[in-house]
Amino acid sequence: MNDVAFPNKRKWLNNPAKLVKPLLGILLTNLALALLLAFTANRFRSIEGWGNFCVALAIASLLLWSGWRIHRAEHPPCWLGGLLVGAAVLRLALGALWFVALPTVGFGSPAERSGYVMADAYNRDRAAWRAAKNDLPLSKLIRGRVYRKVDQYGGLLLLSTAYYRLLGGQTHHPLLMIVLTASFSSLAVLFVWGMGNSAFGERVANLAAWLIALYPEAVLLGSSQMREAFLIPLAALSLYGLLRWRRDRQWQGAALCVGGLLLTYPFSPPSSALLLFALLSVLVIGGDGGILRHKRVWLAIVLLLLLIAVGIWVSWGHYAPQKYTNPFSVAAWWFKISAGLQTHLSIQDSGWMQKIARPLPEWARFSLMTFYGVSRPLLPAALIAQSEKPFWQAIAIWRAVGWTILLVFLVVAPLITLRRATSLSHSQRKLVIALSFAVWVGILVASMRGGADLWDNPRYRTLLSAPQVVLAAWAWVRYRQHQERWIKHAAVALGLILLWFVPWYLRRYTSFSWPLSDFFLTLGLGVASALIYLVLAWWLSRRPSDQDDSRH
Repeated sequence: MNDVAFPNKRKWLNNPAKLVKPLLGILLTNLALALLLAFTANRFRSIEGWGNFCVALAIASLLLWSGWRIHRAEHPPCWLGGLLVGAAVLRLALGALWFVALPTVGFGSPAERSGYVMADAYNRDRAAWRAAKNDLPLSKLIRGRVYRKVDQYGGLLLLSTAYYRLLGGQTHHPLLMIVLTASFSSLAVLFVWGMGNSAFGERVANLAAWLIALYPEAVLLGSSQMREAFLIPLAALSLYGLLRWRRDRQWQGAALCVGGLLLTYPFSPPSSALLLFALLSVLVIGGDGGILRHKRVWLAIVLLLLLIAVGIWVSWGHYAPQKYTNPFSVAAWWFKISAGLQTHLSIQDSGWMQKIARPLPEWARFSLMTFYGVSRPLLPAALIAQSEKPFWQAIAIWRAVGWTILLVFLVVAPLITLRRATSLSHSQRKLVIALSFAVWVGILVASMRGGADLWDNPRYRTLLSAPQVVLAAWAWVRYRQHQERWIKHAAVALGLILLWFVPWYLRRYTSFSWPLSDFFLTLGLGVASALIYLVLAWWLSRRPSDQDDSRH
């Protein structure tokens, strides 16, 4: 089979001289890029540390090559390799842009002055560099109280410290870590393509790969020293492995599924729990529930749950009051406290939200902030709310455009399955429902956990970016192939709801005169407009058929 899939394999083995030219090209490219990155990392004063960047780029190249090797059984098109490299270069270029631009165009925070786009990345990456210069074993370092403050789970801190020790050097260059996160994050392109191809065919796979390569939130996190740069592709790998196993029932798919799930654990046990939930949703709702009849499968699931519970207990237990003595009570306490705190902070940070939430009971406040958090970053707010720093407003608009477009298709995708279209197979319908269920549970959990926070909430929900873009690509391809006009009408209806908030935000942030200041009235008018539009569109679509029937 390998000889059929790779007809030139023997030719390469029999004539290794032909490998010299491409390998030499890669080495020279990496060398030039290493010199450029070193020059940038030293603020354009020297190329100190260029050897470290050579090693970092060699590791990045090995990661990309390994991802392609894992994927070769899918016979991916050649252009996908170019997209993979392009996605890595895009993330690396943006990481360099943040490093160069933020000290001058940011708000002047310590993180921005050091070239970090996120404060969490600033604290953890600096701690990892200090730990790398320490002679203590890594296991002792990450258990220290100081280091627990910057990474409560320890996985990314441990990886960053080991990475810096491997590279060596006397000067801390944050861009070295960007090389790793950019390359690893770009692997999601391959695994998302595999998901789409295994589930819905090559056309969906092609579009989904482009979406994950360019999706703003995934690109932003991949160009930062954040754990989501690793979690997004690992979740994609696990889901791809499961879908590959559903298709061919071979052990390779199951190994990729379990491997991806286990590798998320050091970075974030709660993320592992949510990913396991998504995998079980695909198994149970997607039509493979029969595998759960096997005792060994249940044993593996129970062991994974216990492992996740222990990880959560170890990570959160030292914060909890002493009366919470088991992992499940600690997890419940932590979620309740953090969700309540985020709701409180989101309300306190916004004057208009205080006005809206003040007369509401506690449960209604929590529900309001949860559903508001689903919409964040909200496009009208990003476009209209003026910032003292245009650079940050540009980033906010970029993120809001990406999420708004994606959100429309995440709403539409499960609705397609309710139409009982004859061209939609029973297995596809169940898979779309399973993926939609997992995705929306993840979105709501992230919103409950992160409230209306403009950074944490979107970051939490990116864990399941892979099924999100696959569902969006599938909905778009359905629209293009079957001309289901109601999808366009649904998008217009959602647009009408957002449109009502444009003058509402203009009234808040500018001198624009608008009579409506009540949030719920504005939302009600938006929903009413959407319903009127949908009813009118349905009535107009029915009229020609009614007239034809009357003629007969």
